[in-house]
Amino acid sequence: MITQEQFDTEVKMIIANAIREDVGDGDHSSLACIPDNARGKAKLLVKDKGIIGGVNFAKKVFAYVDKNLKLDVRIEDGTEVTYGDIVMYVEGSSQSILKAERTVLNAMQRMSAIATKTRMFVDLVEGTKTKILDTRKTTPGIRVLEKWAVKIGGGENHRFALYDMIMLKDNHIDFAGGITKAITMAKEYLQETGRDLQIMVEARDLSEVKEILESDGVYRILIDNFDYEDTRKAVELIGNTCLTESSGNINEATIRHYAECGVNYISCGALTHSVHNMDLSLKAMK
Repeated sequence: MITQEQFDTEVKMIIANAIREDVGDGDHSSLACIPDNARGKAKLLVKDKGIIGGVNFAKKVFAYVDKNLKLDVRIEDGTEVTYGDIVMYVEGSSQSILKAERTVLNAMQRMSAIATKTRMFVDLVEGTKTKILDTRKTTPGIRVLEKWAVKIGGGENHRFALYDMIMLKDNHIDFAGGITKAITMAKEYLQETGRDLQIMVEARDLSEVKEILESDGVYRILIDNFDYEDTRKAVELIGNTCLTESSGNINEATIRHYAECGVNYISCGALTHSVHNMDLSLKAMK
């Protein structure tokens, strides 16, 4: 997992790049018709229903654009919202409010959609021991925001990137010449480089589960694209040797069944790659 320092750095880079991309050499629409000293107030309005996400990110955007903007937050991250709810008020320089508007809305609409879908999946496995994980199937450049939204929705984060876990998937195994060889090489690599990383290995069938269990030092086994019966068998074989994770085309209709097989985690790429943005708007108040 990434450190808090890495997280903060990623967020700052996203904000700086988003404002650069959107504002360029100036918001000429505002500069043309709004005086520099004009002050205004706006409300962030919900025009949909779901779980709100990105409130704390919005605070950072407004502060980046203009530290003198004043926010009155009425609804915090992770709260269920419906049409007509007002998430926050922002007051100060009218030009600054408009400069921040699109970055705030784009991020919050996306983050709210992800938080909403995550909460739905978390609710579907309620009462089991299974926790919901995201994946690396994220929008390039804003991964930290999408994984933040998963946390807001009640899910947990998988590895952040390629650098914070060794995850031996089918291609790694095939290129390396087999499961046992890949695991052995991974452990040797960690010893040689002095890195402290967990090792996770993907299994494509029960015979591969058994082979993985012959090697020590595996933190988690990814039970990929198994049916319910074989998932239960895999969980029984693995026991308490290491953690278990199911993945592969798991959706609203099947997720409860996989959770009831006894896996520790279910990872779902759909949390981040298949969502519809929540409808939000920022409206000036007269």
